[in-house]
Amino acid sequence: MTSPDFARLGVPSVLTDALAPLGITTPTPIQAATLPDSLAGRDVLGRGRTGSGKTYAFLLPLVVRLQESDRKRSPRKPRSLILAPTRELAAQISDSLAPLAKATGLRTATVFGGVGQKPQVDALERGLDVLVACPGRLLDLMGQGHADLSAIEVTILDEADHMADMGFLPMVRRILDKTPSKGQRMLFSATLDAGVGTLVKQYLHSPVTHEADPATATVTKMEHHVLEVTEGDRFDVLLDLASAPGRTILFTRTKYGAKKLAKKLVSSGVDAVELHGNLSQGARTRNLEAFGKGGATTLVSTDIAARGIHVDEVALVVHADPPVEHKAYLHRSGRTARAGEAGTVITVQTPEQRSDVSSLMRAAKIRPQIHSAVRTGSEVLKRLAPGERVFGEVPDRAPVQETGGRGSGGGRRSGGGRGGSGGRSGAGGGQGRRRSGGGRSESDVPVGGSGRSGGGSRSGRGGSGSGRSGSGQGSSGRSRSGGGRSGGTSYSTSSTGSSGGGLASFSASRRGR
Repeated sequence: MTSPDFARLGVPSVLTDALAPLGITTPTPIQAATLPDSLAGRDVLGRGRTGSGKTYAFLLPLVVRLQESDRKRSPRKPRSLILAPTRELAAQISDSLAPLAKATGLRTATVFGGVGQKPQVDALERGLDVLVACPGRLLDLMGQGHADLSAIEVTILDEADHMADMGFLPMVRRILDKTPSKGQRMLFSATLDAGVGTLVKQYLHSPVTHEADPATATVTKMEHHVLEVTEGDRFDVLLDLASAPGRTILFTRTKYGAKKLAKKLVSSGVDAVELHGNLSQGARTRNLEAFGKGGATTLVSTDIAARGIHVDEVALVVHADPPVEHKAYLHRSGRTARAGEAGTVITVQTPEQRSDVSSLMRAAKIRPQIHSAVRTGSEVLKRLAPGERVFGEVPDRAPVQETGGRGSGGGRRSGGGRGGSGGRSGAGGGQGRRRSGGGRSESDVPVGGSGRSGGGSRSGRGGSGSGRSGSGQGSSGRSRSGGGRSGGTSYSTSSTGSSGGGLASFSASRRGR
């Protein structure tokens, strides 16, 4: 049976035309199931696994409903509200909304903590059609009188189960209590557990429930493996996997663990970036963008990236630390094998973790292939993550000019390719690779701070490194030279609450892929 297209479901052509250039032309099961009811103005409870298309399942009817309404936006009174549990998810919802808003002339803004509130206050003052928000910052702005929810026509809760898991339900209730009870409400979630049920009973009116797939569904193209390693071999195995071609996400249980593992990978020549709650919002945004756009091919993250974050073509998910409960395992694993692509999920366990991992898999209804005594050089690593392990290669690309404001240095990276410039400045020729590469190192500074740190450089095979230099308050870059490694881009880390000094910076070289 042929799936209905968006037009047959009632989506206007102005929106289908906006989605077509993005390759979104056929509704996913959750979209096909919910759109007829949500477009009709009914309250909807939708459940679908991560990557199932829930975002456009609520964005399309939201935009349609606002277009059909004759109400006008007014200062401090947004017309609709989308609540999301994390800053990253809020930002991705806003990115998905952008083409629809542009096509229809809707004004939108995103509100979350970790950044200055003035631009958010200014946006609210100008009047908004769609407000995408995290609960904490929104409550702050409401308490200060900058946000009034009395004109909300449509309210959407995304990843509602994650908000329950994070303890946000009291805040969510306080927010929903300020929205008109007669407005349309849609709640989307990967699971429908007790916490979500409480919200449904209290705030949704005779909701239509749609479940696009079973709660424990897994993607048929996703392979699950468990690698048992000794504690002494653990990092070497993770390094082997992280240095394989393709995008890789490594999950850790703690923020400290993510930071430590990322630094060890970077010092070994892997272009890794970290993502966790101890980073300022600026660093989190830069690192996630670097991973999503290919500037870094390895992301080391806590469960902050396990829900709602979408990055195309993640070939490998590695549970460097096995999660505590099965829902986290399923959500972490859902970062790969998205949109019909294949993916591999690997859990690294020590002998002491064997019983816990076995219980975890049973709860998740996963039957992984188990591999014992795995170490660097094991055939199973080459099979699960095929390809040459390359450390520190810098891919050919156009020269990059650094322009900086306060505390930043300028510089130009140059290098010759094999037998020619390849669009970059620098000499090349003869046999072998000749590259010169430089790196910049940026230390993230909290709002109101300033400064970028000096860049590190590495000398490459048959070439030399020319690094970007600069100065930043209280920070310094690392410089390393060594045969077989060429210069790379650097990413920054800082702990929230840092003032100008003591910010840590480090360089991560890019491997050729």
